[in-house]
Amino acid sequence: MISRMTEDYRAVMTMLEETQDLVSEMLRCDTPIVSAINGPAVGAGLVVALLADISIAAQGVRLTDGHLRLGVVAGDHAAILWPLLCGMAKAKDLLLTSDFIDAEEAARVGLVSRCVPADRLMDEALAVASQLARGPQAALRLTKRALNNWLRLAGPIFDASAAYEMLTFLGPDAKEGVQALQEHRPPRFPSAPAS
Repeated sequence: MISRMTEDYRAVMTMLEETQDLVSEMLRCDTPIVSAINGPAVGAGLVVALLADISIAAQGVRLTDGHLRLGVVAGDHAAILWPLLCGMAKAKDLLLTSDFIDAEEAARVGLVSRCVPADRLMDEALAVASQLARGPQAALRLTKRALNNWLRLAGPIFDASAAYEMLTFLGPDAKEGVQALQEHRPPRFPSAPAS
């Protein structure tokens, strides 16, 4: 799919629409969402995991927004969500380097809500979901709606970052990033200065 996006304008436009729909629908959803992160979270899976109202990660899980590894902008959710979750300095560090962060550190810096032992992950997530289901529904939903206004205020940031991401899919760095991923080697981005 990513390879096709480096050569197909229509695929890029479809992905832009799907990205915008995923984020806006999760923000619009009144029901609280709990995510249980039990494996490597990247791409759309990471979007869903981190946009959840409460995100619970298993110890040992590693997260990354690997967009820059592919030579494209960290667009979709990252520009609006990560600075709110873990602060601008840490967000820039993680997004610009595409470094992995383990679940324990992600919880410590606020990128995820909680980190629990892997064998307790689903029990913890279901317990939180049950607690929310037994709570005052109107108050829960309206609290979620009010808090999500922080993300809605960042709408222009989201629109720009998603468009920048799609734009960079059509450039030579993305082609090299995809090829390097397929060949299991570090990328040699055409836009990088020769060393």
